[in-house]
Amino acid sequence: MPTVTWSRLNADRRAAVLAAAEAEFAAHGFSGGSLNVIARRAGVAKGSLFQYFADKRDLYAHITDVGSQRVRRYMEDQIQLLDPARPFFEFLTDLLDVWVAYFAEHPRDRALHAAASFEVDTDARVSVRAVVHRHYLEVLRPLVIGARTRGDLRAEADNEALLSLLLMILPHLALAPYVRGMDPVLGLDELSPEQPALVVRRYVAVLAAAFAPQPQHTATIGGEQS
Repeated sequence: MPTVTWSRLNADRRAAVLAAAEAEFAAHGFSGGSLNVIARRAGVAKGSLFQYFADKRDLYAHITDVGSQRVRRYMEDQIQLLDPARPFFEFLTDLLDVWVAYFAEHPRDRALHAAASFEVDTDARVSVRAVVHRHYLEVLRPLVIGARTRGDLRAEADNEALLSLLLMILPHLALAPYVRGMDPVLGLDELSPEQPALVVRRYVAVLAAAFAPQPQHTATIGGEQS
């Protein structure tokens, strides 16, 4: 968490540090990111960074949180526009389309997401993924609970398994179209304009088959309904 000194810093100086840190960590991740570069670009002494944050990992986690909040605000606005009370798997299809489009149009947030996902330093990776997953789950869990309440999920459906699958699918859809070799099966790494939408529908079809209520089949006897 940022220190009290950070909270007292003027808005322009905070914005300069955030912009410099986002650019550096997006380009190089935690392990490759340089505090010297961040300080120089922000126009502050390197020692000042340690007055604002406990250490480099603390700064990295804060940058991840700021980026995650930005994405979250956008997606929460889109969720309301899409109407989350609609049948869940129809809504989920449209939501994933919006998610894919967001990361196509926001390369800085995509780069920060990639840095968090692919970080090689274990402690840093755990720290930033905890931040990202908290934002994911605070948005997704109420949607899944609402779907369960409305009967859009089977009574015996495992809500936590569905959430876990969504935690894997969302980062994959955000990054795979831009990272060669990340998805050699569904064609996301040989990108065509329509491919992400096709993949979204394949994923949702699999989730619906696993979690949606199954249609009732009426038994017949002698060609007549029983």
